[in-house]
Amino acid sequence: MPIKILLVDDHTLFRSGIRLLLQRNPEFEIVGEAVDGLDGVKRAKQLRPDVVLMDLNMPGLSGLEAMQLIVEDLPDTAVLMLTVSEEAEDLSTALKNGARGYLLKNIEAEYLTQAIKRAAAGEPVIAESMTAKLVMQFRSGHNQSNIPKKEKLTPRERETMVCLARGESNKEIARNLDVAESTVKIHVQNILKKLNLSSRVQIAVYAVEHGLDKN
Repeated sequence: MPIKILLVDDHTLFRSGIRLLLQRNPEFEIVGEAVDGLDGVKRAKQLRPDVVLMDLNMPGLSGLEAMQLIVEDLPDTAVLMLTVSEEAEDLSTALKNGARGYLLKNIEAEYLTQAIKRAAAGEPVIAESMTAKLVMQFRSGHNQSNIPKKEKLTPRERETMVCLARGESNKEIARNLDVAESTVKIHVQNILKKLNLSSRVQIAVYAVEHGLDKN
């Protein structure tokens, strides 16, 4: 079945361009459009899309506020922020509050289509140019002395972290480690709790910072 997509952006021309681009791909179905955050929340609840492409700065209810309401009511819906903002604070706030990814509007068409597929599959997606800013934001917001030692992780949790750093989905991790997908989810939750992190993206950044991605 095609991936159902909702477009939320206050710029009509931009929405039209994205819609025309994605409609060319039979793997996607544009189920609706919204002109602002409040309209986006209403349409998301009505249409229950797989992926929401959400602008960040909109009049009235902002994209961040709308995203939080959507992920709270529709946890299976992936919200991808699609914005012109390259501010590290916007990126960090979006990810901490439930965004599945953060993309810039100057993105290449092929990258956008792949990002939507990955988000629909449960994977986090971040614009390549924003990755370094995410690492810097993560470092500035976490005092290393306050982060629990990585040695608290079990060997299997460390293996799971390596896979997350490679951008693998739960299904891929389960296959690579020869465990059930439900077991992978438990490992991910344990890692988040032990390291005091809030998302899969932060796990990946932590793994890179501590050299665990090369294990």
